[in-house]
Amino acid sequence: MSRRTPRRLAARDLALVATFAALIAVLGIPGQLYVLGNAVPITLQTLGVMLAGSVLGWRRGALATLVVIVLAAAGLPVLAGGRGGLSVFAGPTVGYLLAWPLGAAVTGWIVERRLPRYSPVTGFVANLVGGVAVVYAVGVPVQAAVTGTSNLLAIAVASLVFLPGDLLKALVATTVAAGIHRGYPAVAPRRELAARR
Repeated sequence: MSRRTPRRLAARDLALVATFAALIAVLGIPGQLYVLGNAVPITLQTLGVMLAGSVLGWRRGALATLVVIVLAAAGLPVLAGGRGGLSVFAGPTVGYLLAWPLGAAVTGWIVERRLPRYSPVTGFVANLVGGVAVVYAVGVPVQAAVTGTSNLLAIAVASLVFLPGDLLKALVATTVAAGIHRGYPAVAPRRELAARR
């Protein structure tokens, strides 16, 4: 029986990663919203990135976002607006997209520091740092380079257009993650590692 336990946990990990990858894809179904002529649209998919890190931890959260990126690269329409294919990686959104794994990893790493007890305050900070600051730090300079605008202008536009919605997404992700950690404690990465020992 001890030999089967790690396999069952590994299978559960894969199922959770696949579930959150699907969640990120589903959050792209409402589409994308272009505001103030910005080349990068507002989507709900960064909410999924925050949730992946907040719920699954840094390793599995990053893996879930990587699955979405690989599927998009393979041509599947898993990104907002039904986008997919290699052309996505040549557009102004590529920096934000490639920042997803790092953003989920940073979010998950911060959250894991407080587990087994999920702290909503720490969770909100983790979502702001990983899901917003890290994604902006990679996405904004790449957007500026692709569109030929100055970094300062791109940062100002990105902050004006994205920040209010991203603050709301961070709040929603924190609330949902708190409920999941409270209702399904076995999902938490540190509890899982403890169970293996």
